[in-house]
Amino acid sequence: MSTIAQQFGMTEALEILGVKAINEGTSTGNNHFSNGEIIESYSPVDGQLIGKVKTTTAEDYEKVMQTATAAFLKFRAMPAPQRGEIVRQFGNKLRELKEPLGKLVSYEMGKSLQEGYGEVQEMIDICDFAVGLSRQLNGQTIPSERPGHVMREQWHPIGVVGIISAFNFPVAVWSWNTALAWICGDVCVWKASEKAPLCSIACQNIIAGVLKANNLPEGISCIINGNYKVGEMMTTDFRIPLISATGSTRMGRIVGATVAQRFGKSLLELGGNNAIIITPTADLKVVVPGAVFGAVGTAGQRCTSTRRLIIHESVYDKVRDAIVGAYGQLTIGNPLDQKNHIGPLIDIDAVNTYLAAIEKAKAEGGKVLVEGGVLSGQGYESGCYVKPAIIEAENSFEIVQHETFAPILYLMKYRGEVENAIVLQNGVAQGLSSAIMTNEMKEAEKFLSFAGSDCGIANVNIGTSGAEIGGAFGGEKETGGGRESGSDSWKVYMRRQTNTVNYSDQLPLAQGIKFDL
Repeated sequence: MSTIAQQFGMTEALEILGVKAINEGTSTGNNHFSNGEIIESYSPVDGQLIGKVKTTTAEDYEKVMQTATAAFLKFRAMPAPQRGEIVRQFGNKLRELKEPLGKLVSYEMGKSLQEGYGEVQEMIDICDFAVGLSRQLNGQTIPSERPGHVMREQWHPIGVVGIISAFNFPVAVWSWNTALAWICGDVCVWKASEKAPLCSIACQNIIAGVLKANNLPEGISCIINGNYKVGEMMTTDFRIPLISATGSTRMGRIVGATVAQRFGKSLLELGGNNAIIITPTADLKVVVPGAVFGAVGTAGQRCTSTRRLIIHESVYDKVRDAIVGAYGQLTIGNPLDQKNHIGPLIDIDAVNTYLAAIEKAKAEGGKVLVEGGVLSGQGYESGCYVKPAIIEAENSFEIVQHETFAPILYLMKYRGEVENAIVLQNGVAQGLSSAIMTNEMKEAEKFLSFAGSDCGIANVNIGTSGAEIGGAFGGEKETGGGRESGSDSWKVYMRRQTNTVNYSDQLPLAQGIKFDL
């Protein structure tokens, strides 16, 4: 372990979580050991090797699926409130292990320690939500047009749920899916990002302990490891009726098409290109922290990160200067040190993408307000630390139309009424998160109306980044259309069934059809 890792207790955290420093024997996390290739997990914090896992082979995958499908037959028969009790115990374990798991999230992924703790808190929150929901998986009674008949709607477990998650939220997004899937009676197979595999092993160890203590099959929760080729094993597998995939739009196109070919279901959470509209009445005390955190939190590696500020020309100079001034106060460095606002990008490939985006914006005519670049020297040895950049741009720039997973913020003006800003905000292919900063009720309501934001998330006087688990999370257009977490998102993890019961002595047909024998 490096000096940084030792200083912030990473050795102890890994030991508590049951993650070996060099973990070559682990592949599926379900007592299966692989002959697959080795994945090395390096921390972007200091460039040091944290641990190793082996990829899942086709033989490993088949063992996992057999284990999962067998577990489903038992788990689906368990009453939903009892399944909720398992999720409650899991949530309590997360409370006990919030500190070490949060540290691992921060160290392996590179987000700030407070964001790492916050991600584990999201896991706890979704467990609480799911426990209550386990007593509310309600169907409905529907009036029948036929006398002596009643119609009902009920929901059944769907089966094995395949979860493909991204590196930027290495534990929370899995929990959004799995906590709901479990209370619905499903079992889960999880392929975490190969850029953060140790987080998935830690989570698997936690839930495996809960399942063992309750004498339940280990196949209720399974993990597999590897790159897109391992993901293809799931997307092409007819035994998995639902694939929940988080990642890029490019990845989503492949997953969605592949799963659709076999008539499976996809829950897609893909790219974002999120904007904040800033109107003349906006309060700068709200605008500045909302915009800055949205743009630089997690080093701009959130799907809800703020990419664009659309500012009314009458307040443009004032807002621009305030945002630029705030960037001057940001500190960049070791994310485990809570005095730092911004940690590293995930790897060198991400750094190169960031640099290329800045050069592309310049080539298209963008004016750099806050210069970007890669940091070097003591504390930045991993080569993954970059400076957040601000660039004046036009919405029509090709680079602005694409999501860059890095701390690059584009500023642009709008003129006239708020409708003109809404056109700019909607004028990208993605449709995840959006926000307006205004103290004018009419503007807020226009933004939220059917003619307003076309995103799945639309906020007033808060930023684009972050979401509470009580609301459904997801977006439209090239964001994929999926919904996770709160509200009635549970329904995607179940199959709907309509029942008609005839309790009369006759057999009347629907629509008054006569069929006399």
